[in-house]
Amino acid sequence: MKRRWWLALGVGAVVVAAAAGCSTFSYYGQAIGGHLEVMHRAAPIPQRIADPATPPELRAKLERVLAIREFASRELGLPDNGSYRSYADLGRPFVVWNVFAAPEFSVEPRQSCFPIAGCVGYRGYYGQGDAEGFGAGLRKEGFDVFVYGVAAYSTLGWFDDPVLNTFIRYPDADLARLVFHELAHQVVYVKGDTTFNESFAVAVEEEGLRRWMAKHSTPAEREAYAASRARRAEFVKLVLRYREQAAQLYREPLPDEAKRAAKAKLFAELDADYGELKAKQWGGFPGYDRFFAGMNNAHLASVATYEALVPAFRALLAREGGDLPKFYAAVKALARLPRPERDRALAELAGR
Repeated sequence: MKRRWWLALGVGAVVVAAAAGCSTFSYYGQAIGGHLEVMHRAAPIPQRIADPATPPELRAKLERVLAIREFASRELGLPDNGSYRSYADLGRPFVVWNVFAAPEFSVEPRQSCFPIAGCVGYRGYYGQGDAEGFGAGLRKEGFDVFVYGVAAYSTLGWFDDPVLNTFIRYPDADLARLVFHELAHQVVYVKGDTTFNESFAVAVEEEGLRRWMAKHSTPAEREAYAASRARRAEFVKLVLRYREQAAQLYREPLPDEAKRAAKAKLFAELDADYGELKAKQWGGFPGYDRFFAGMNNAHLASVATYEALVPAFRALLAREGGDLPKFYAAVKALARLPRPERDRALAELAGR
């Protein structure tokens, strides 16, 4: 950890880039304590590699992640710092659990606001039980809720984020994609605009992975990832299409009971369309089954948060001729605009 101890008091505000916090002392306590535990468990990757007790499979993955990390700074212009140069085993499958919530008749996520990070569309907890408990309380208030585990997050460069056991055993393509995504958050972060931040990071991960795989992957690996990316694109298209249909429904001047019935019908149709997509085009691939279980407005909101502006950022990268430093500069210029002007510019880039 390269910052002074007193900066730990700001972790509750900084960590919300992926583990959004709340204003209560108890929340900040778990956020600070959770992050400090992560940092305490971290050790330099070369030290882990040299340790005879490190299993051979883990050693090979750590060597691979060092190569990915060097590529990120050398080839993609991402920050050259201590992030993702250490490793921590947390002894659990996820580092945080995020809680998305949306009103019964809205696809807009419930916001939580903080001094440094601004307003974000989700809250994160280092303990699954805490996340589930918070989600249960929101359900009692009438919100649709979606709780899911997160493998990694970024502290926006305030601390040296480590590689974690929660994602180290991912396939190389997914491991590289995740590192590129989290480092992108250190390049640009707009206070209070989660969709801008996440969509930008997705665009960076996509381009970074394309370049990484062109140099370091076998034809079979590229083919497997292309199939995975195609499924992801079809998944996003399906969910965003139904998100728009739900938004239109909720704008209708209908009695609540009528809206409730129409909502149930809409989600039943979404479930049927997913089943058809899975059976006819994915050969029964079950990777999205957990997401579609108990589908509600919060699920729709979570996908929009990460994907809605990606086409605009792709277009901006193309406009800059694929030059990543110029692209980053253009994104930083967008980030300085007032929100309405930024939204208009992104809409124009996306052709809307």
